[in-house]
Amino acid sequence: MVVAVAVPAAAIPPPGAPSCSVFPSNNVWHADVSHLPVNAHSSAWLASMNASSTHLHPDFGPSGGFPYGIPYDVVPSSHPKVYLTFQYASESDKGPYPFDQNTKIEGGQSAGGDRHAIMIDSGTCRLYELYNAHYSSSGSTAGSGAIWSLTSNNLRPAGWTSADAAGLPIFPGLVRLDEVNAGNVDHAIRVTAQQTDRSYIWPARHQAGAASNPNLPPMGARFRLKASYDISHFRADTQTVLRAMKKYGLIVADNGSNWYFQGSAENGWNTTMLDQLKTIPASEFEAVDESSLMVSPDSAAIKTTSSRPPRRLTTNTPSIPRPKPSRNVTATVAAKTLTPASTKTSPTPSPSGSTRVVAAQPDAKHNTPTPLWLLLLASAAAALVVFLRVRARQKSNLPSK
Repeated sequence: MVVAVAVPAAAIPPPGAPSCSVFPSNNVWHADVSHLPVNAHSSAWLASMNASSTHLHPDFGPSGGFPYGIPYDVVPSSHPKVYLTFQYASESDKGPYPFDQNTKIEGGQSAGGDRHAIMIDSGTCRLYELYNAHYSSSGSTAGSGAIWSLTSNNLRPAGWTSADAAGLPIFPGLVRLDEVNAGNVDHAIRVTAQQTDRSYIWPARHQAGAASNPNLPPMGARFRLKASYDISHFRADTQTVLRAMKKYGLIVADNGSNWYFQGSAENGWNTTMLDQLKTIPASEFEAVDESSLMVSPDSAAIKTTSSRPPRRLTTNTPSIPRPKPSRNVTATVAAKTLTPASTKTSPTPSPSGSTRVVAAQPDAKHNTPTPLWLLLLASAAAALVVFLRVRARQKSNLPSK
């Protein structure tokens, strides 16, 4: 038997940093979740997010001549770096950060809100992210900060925030204009939920929940657009985004309006495409159980074996029919085996929430054909016995001396 191996998508580098992929291709952001089992909490999570009466909302695009969304800057390694004073210093990376008065701020330099700032060092392929960032020549400040190596699958320490409430990087979850124009969004997309559980599931590392309620999605919850949803009548660029939602899905990364998904703040977004995305019913999504992908709770790397049923190797020996696993397996184990944010230890890996259907294997002792040499030996022995019996009769018929 040959096990089908998943071939992760090639991670598309960001504009201005052609040697930098956005994390390795086997990173969870690039995981194909289209064949994973539905999460046991799917219906409850959808209900808590008002999916039956809500549509998707692209949280980016033109707005009064100013592009809204989350901006980012690509800088050379020679860019000056500064240390910041953090509100949540114990869960922030010390730095320094390539941050200055020209760094783009979410919403603009005078904005309120989250004021995210994202910087990519094109030489070292390091990703710098800040929450509530404020530059000052006398000392810059931020709520929190996180530094990521784009060549690594390492996660934040368990229980740590990042520039996002889920302790995840922001940049890999943004829909970018260059990807849409190329016809290939190769990763999951960042989405917000108004209320979340006071827990998190892999790959998230931090919670910011409203209540301890398993009917609320935890940070890290992943949703996918149903395979049955017809996208053929949409524009090509709209289809590009929707294909990504079917294959890679959405990851709950922060609290905010239900079903708002984020993209880059840049000029050029097509308003017709954005309007079409606003017509997608949230009820056409389902939560998935991705626990089977986890290699380690402290790594964003995914297992390389596919979640699809294994393929059989064709041989000359007769094959035994095998049962077909159901594609709609309901999770039987809750996906939330979690470590509270107050404990700074790594969470214990949760058992896989998917029900595995294992193909029956032939019993070697009962199905192996008799070797040819053994058959020949038995035939020779039988012939010898016959010869000896005939010889004995011949001797008994000879006259006595």
